[in-house]
Parts: sequence; structure tokens; C-alpha cells
Amino acid sequence: MNPSSSATAESSGAAAAGATTGPLKGLRIVDFTLFLSGPFATQILGDLGAEVIKIEPPAGDMSRSIPPSFVDGSSTYFGSTNRNKKSVVLDMRSAEGLQAARQLIHEADAVIENFRPGKLAQLGIDYAAAASRKPSLVWATVSGFGQDGPLRDRPAYDMIVQAMSGVMSLTGEPEGEPVRAGIPVGDIGAGLYAVIGMLAALMEARQTGRGRLIDISMLDVQIAMLSYQAANYLQTGKPPGRQGSAHDFIPSYRCFRSRDGQRIAVTANTEGMFKGLVSTLGRADLAADARFVSAALRYAHREVLIALLNEAFLEHDAQPLIEALIRAEVPAAAIDDLDAVFANPQVLSRAMRLELQGQEPGQRLEVAGNPIKFDPPGRSAHGFPPRLGEHTAQTLEALKQSAQGAADAWPTAWI
Repeated sequence: MNPSSSATAESSGAAAAGATTGPLKGLRIVDFTLFLSGPFATQILGDLGAEVIKIEPPAGDMSRSIPPSFVDGSSTYFGSTNRNKKSVVLDMRSAEGLQAARQLIHEADAVIENFRPGKLAQLGIDYAAAASRKPSLVWATVSGFGQDGPLRDRPAYDMIVQAMSGVMSLTGEPEGEPVRAGIPVGDIGAGLYAVIGMLAALMEARQTGRGRLIDISMLDVQIAMLSYQAANYLQTGKPPGRQGSAHDFIPSYRCFRSRDGQRIAVTANTEGMFKGLVSTLGRADLAADARFVSAALRYAHREVLIALLNEAFLEHDAQPLIEALIRAEVPAAAIDDLDAVFANPQVLSRAMRLELQGQEPGQRLEVAGNPIKFDPPGRSAHGFPPRLGEHTAQTLEALKQSAQGAADAWPTAWI
């Protein structure tokens, strides 16, 4: 398959970044976030139609320079989380830059930032002052540990919160070392919760005229994402340990090796699926075995059952077995690498391989698509990730024009 023809192409450019459709059309977000957690959140809002004004320092978002791959001068890391945004460069250490940032905030519906607690206030921008001038303003903060507590001032990145939350203690083979998840779950999870909080607060502000401060801690999010593992530990006092490619509580929910050496993921987690699994493997007798006739008994005799299932899988080649399991309505899949993922017809049909095309030669970037689908579609085009400062002049000119004659505009008294 030709990779360039397999992506869903979207035309874009400077104009497309502001010409949006979707359920959040008309919403203006001022985005002070850098790196990943905050930009991931604001990309979602931009995908849904909001106007996202990304405020960058003169040197730009540091993620623009992360190696190894670059498109149009910026890292693909940056490009993965910054489509559908406008880039405005402000030096907030200057009176002019600070003044412009404050007026942009005043004209926005919501603000999001992911500085260490107190850092933005040191530059002269804080929620209390902004909300006193615009009570409906929604303001989200994303930080490693939140705005209070003994660790509030400690720096944190994705792997730090994976380590501190227990997520790394659950990740890896049971007899191996703890490892970080292969995707940045600490950053991505915090970004998702920030969007949820912002949308809830925006709905409330529309009804009441009062906004809120939303405090998202990356560590809090990882604790919440422990889910049933946390509940089981808190009930029993027994730490679960590393999970490998298996489920702690369901012995037929795990990966097995086939005769041709492939690994197959199987999630037979109901009575019907368990019967379908063992029947497809040629071991229908296991469904009638007194040791395995219920989920509780299968758990109690899990070591014996897993050994028997391992033996049965080694009698079959992977692909024919996967197809037979699916026919028996047992969820099963090969463990695909990204070559296979982005050639998968299902992935392509759902526009999850997205090609962004700018208005200038060489502006082409392939990224993962937007998983939120609307009927009718909420957006016809995705804006190419902006060049550093691409929208500074037009945004500040519009800001000056909107300020003319407005009593509360350009609030120099804040400086």
C-alpha cells in the first residue's frame, strides 16, 4: 500500500486554522500550554470547532525542537498535538506582551495553562484578577501535582507520575522490571480530564454567567485511572503486581503464543466466550470440566487452566485461529505494529490516519486522526500546525481594533 495514498487528506493553512465548524464553533480558547498534556487538550477543543489561540514565548513551544523528525521546521512531536490552532508569540516579560495577553484572556471564553503552580502569576497573569473582570471566564490548570498539597511545587513529567501513581508497578512482565507505558498516559489522561472539566464548566457558565477554576493534577488522573486495580487493593490490601499481557482476574483474558510463533490477544471474559474459545481450540471438554464451569472456579484454578490453554494454542497457527475465534464471537487479534495499524482498512475508513496539507510546498504531515465522530460531520478541514508566530500580527491587529472605544479594553491598570 502506498502510504501517501492511504491517509485521509485535509487541506489547511492559516485561513483554515480560524475557519472552523463543529459544536464548539464560536468558542475562543487562550492556550498557554506547552509540550503535551495541555496541547493535547486544546487540540481536542480545536478539532471540535473552538478557536484556539496558542500563546508561545519568542523561542516557541519547546516541543517544536524535539528530534528526530521534522516537517516545515517543527518536530512531528509538536505537529501531533497542535493542529487547528493559531500561534501568537508574546514576550510576557515586556509590558506590551503582558498587556496583549491580558486582553486576549479578557476576550476569551476559557484559558488553559500547564505551568508549575504560581509560575504564570509571577509573570503577572492569574485567574483571580481575570475572573474579577470577567466572571464567566473558565480557567483550567494542568500540573504534575495540582495547585495545593505538599508536592505542588515539584516538577513532573509523564514518566514521573506513571512511577509515583503505581502505574509502572503494574506494567511489565511479572518477573521483569517495571516499565513505563508505551504511550504517554500521564500526559494524555490529564489532557482528557482537562477537556472534560472545561466543557462542564463552560456549560455551567452559559447557564449561570459564572466560570470556574479547574485544577487538574497529572498524578490525580493516574490514580483515578487505576480503576478496579485501586478498588481491589484498597479492599484487600494486596498490591496487584505487574500485569504483563494478562488480566489479573480472568485467566482467559490474556495473550497466547501460536504454533507459528505469533502472539494472539484473546479476551474471553463471558461464559459464552469461554465456551467458544475452548471449542475453537478443540478442547470443548474444558467447558464441562468441574474446575472451570464458572468464572470463580476458573480463577481459583487459573494456573492449571492457563497451562492447558497455552498447550492448546500451540496446536494452531495464528491467522486461521484468529479468524475461527472471531467467527465464534470470541474477541481475538494479532498484536500489530504501527505498520499494520496504519494500513488497517478499519483505521483508514475511520479517518484515523490523517494527512494535513498546508498552503505552501512541503507543508504535509501525517498524524493520528480525531476519534470523535459526528453525524453530520463537525469539521470539513483540519488546520496545519502553525508556524511559530504565524498568527501574531493578524491577532494583535484584531485585538487593537476590538479595544478601540471599549471601556475595559487594554487594562493597563493590571500592569
